Formats: sequence, structure tokens, C-alpha cells
Amino acid sequence: MTAATSLQELRLAECMSRLGTESAFEVLVRARALEAAGREVIHLEIGEPDFPTAPHIVEAGAEALRNGWTHYGPSAGLPELRAAVAEDAGRRRGISIDPSEVVITPGGKPVMFFAILALVDRDDEVIYPNPGFPIYESMINFVGGRAVPYGFREQYDFDVDVGEIVDKLTDRTRLVILNSPHNPTGGVIPRASVAELARALAERDLFVLSDEIYSRLVYEGAHTSITQFPGMKDRTIILDGFSKTYAMTGWRLGYGIMRADLAQKVAQLQTNATSCTASFTQIAGVAALRGDQSCVDNMREEFRRRRKVIVEGLNAIPGFHCRQPHGAFYAFPGITGTGRASKLLADTLLNEAGVAALSGTAFGAWGEGYLRFSFANSVENLQKALDRIRDCMKNL
Repeated sequence: MTAATSLQELRLAECMSRLGTESAFEVLVRARALEAAGREVIHLEIGEPDFPTAPHIVEAGAEALRNGWTHYGPSAGLPELRAAVAEDAGRRRGISIDPSEVVITPGGKPVMFFAILALVDRDDEVIYPNPGFPIYESMINFVGGRAVPYGFREQYDFDVDVGEIVDKLTDRTRLVILNSPHNPTGGVIPRASVAELARALAERDLFVLSDEIYSRLVYEGAHTSITQFPGMKDRTIILDGFSKTYAMTGWRLGYGIMRADLAQKVAQLQTNATSCTASFTQIAGVAALRGDQSCVDNMREEFRRRRKVIVEGLNAIPGFHCRQPHGAFYAFPGITGTGRASKLLADTLLNEAGVAALSGTAFGAWGEGYLRFSFANSVENLQKALDRIRDCMKNL
């Protein structure tokens, strides 16, 4: 006779109730389940390039494995990669960066995770974009900070209203989060707006977390970093990495750039959390930064071609209207003309049309009335998805 057993009730720390998630992965799981049941699904939900990592980067990683780069490294990153990042990021932004100001992380998310842990106390205010990357709000809430949203609004061509951000600054503001090019809208903050914001923030006792992960996916003009303006470099944390630029999402390789004393504290957090970033991926990162850049340029030009296809296609569907994104690889069409809520329509497109997209509300409450489509898929699949969406809308 076997004694009956039961699991003890799971008791979690209170902070876990405040932790959010990233809906793209939840939708991906649902889409994979449909595929396992025999359905064809076109994936426009996940934010990763569909290109392979360039051969010279892959070979550098493989060679690093063969040469024994399989052991622990320094928590802040290998000196070789920290130096390469400082050189490359500094040259592209026209600023001076010392390798001591660079921390290498397993992907870009740890930079926002560690920066918020290091800087934000309970009830401190963090001003962040809404709609925006959902982990911003999740981490602010997790540490007990107060999340104060500002908008990327369609009437401003998904630029920001600098006055809105400035009006929300208080003595409790500890951090301002910027993201340009912006996920999910594809908006790019113009240089004049960044300069205006820099003037407003330069004398305040706060930091800026500038998420520049899409900095090399700008379609008109050049990327602008707030670190390029007087008084801002030492109060800014740049988040960047290899996932989007070099199609290296699975390599888990990102970095943060910040003043050296803060970099030491972020490296200490990494020691406690992950020990270090995989050594062989860092060697591949050196090859990415110092090698042939045509893979980046070619990918950006292909995304430019796909952007035209999806924007024109969405604008031809009754009930949809879509502005042209200026960066990243996302279209963010308004769907209020369909008379349906964002989450309901996203679910319908997945279940009825086999097109996986994200509700605008996956990026915050202010995303209602929009969907996000990643155009990191082939032109053939984009056109097929547009046909399916059009047919689905006719039958609703």
C-alpha cells in the first residue's frame, strides 16, 4: 500500500506577485502548439532576425570552443571584448568610452535588470515608455519602485513628447528609461528631441537607461544617443548587444556602458546572478565587432524592403492603418477601425488565420488599439500573412 502524498502549498516571496512577463514567448508557445497539431503558422510575433549568424562569427565561436574558451571568465567580461565594445560603441556615437565602463552580459535584459536593482529603492520613481518593452515595467514593480509611464504616440509619428517626460519629473525620480529605435512602434526619437531632453536632465540627480539595442537598424538618418550631449554620458547607462544587430539572439550576448564605479557594482550583481557570460560567445563577439560589417548592412536593407511590403499591405486592409516605422523591425498598426480589442483580434488572427502577432497591450495598457507585427520574416511569408489577415477580416 502506498502512502498518499500531496505537494506542500507553494509560498512565494511577495515580490513575485509584481513580476510580469514577455508575451511574445507566450504567444510563441501557443503558435508552436498549433503547429504540433498540424496547422501552418506564420510567425510575426517574436522579435528576432530570421537571418543566420554570419559565417565569420560562427567560425570564431567554433574556433574559440576548439581552443578551450570553455571556462569561467571575469564577471565584467573578457578584456578583449570590453575593449572591442568600447572602441566600436565610442566610434559610432562619437564619445570616449574606456573598457572599465563596459560590462558584458548574457543578453541585453540583464543590463536593465541589474541597473534597476542597483539604482531603484522602494517608492523611487522610474519614468518609462508605455507602450514599451514589458520588462521595464515588470522590473520597476518587482523592486518596489513606482512606474511612471510616458507615451510614444501615433499623433507624434511615434516620437516622444519631451514636455510630457519633463512634467513627470519629481524629487523621487531616480531613473528615466529611453528606447530608440522603439519597440513596439518602430519610432525613432529625433536628434532635436533628444537634445531637448538632455538639457532638461543634465543637472538632475538621476540616471538614464538608454536602450539602444536597435541602434544599427535605423532607416532614415543616423542614430542619436543621449550620451552625445553635454553632461549626459556619466549619468547614462547604454544598453546594447549583438542579438538584433548580428542575428545572434541565441548566443546570449549583450553589454552595458556606464560610469566605471557603477560598472563595478553591476559586475558584482552579475557575480551573484550568473557568474559571467560564456567565454566562447564573447570571442565570437570580438569577431562580430571587428570583422566584416556587410552582414549588418545587408540585413538592414532587406528589412527596409520588407517594411515597405508590410506597411503598404496593412494599410490596404479595411480597419487597419499603419505608419511607417523609422527603426527596428516592427510595424504597429492601429486597429480601432475593426471595432475589436487588441487582444481579441490578435487571438483571432492566430487561431483563425494562422498569423501570430502581439496585442498592443502586451507592451502596456497604452498599447490598446494596436497590434505589433515583426517583419523579421521573408517577403513571401509577409505577403501570405497579409492575404490571410485580409481574408480573416472579411469573415468576421
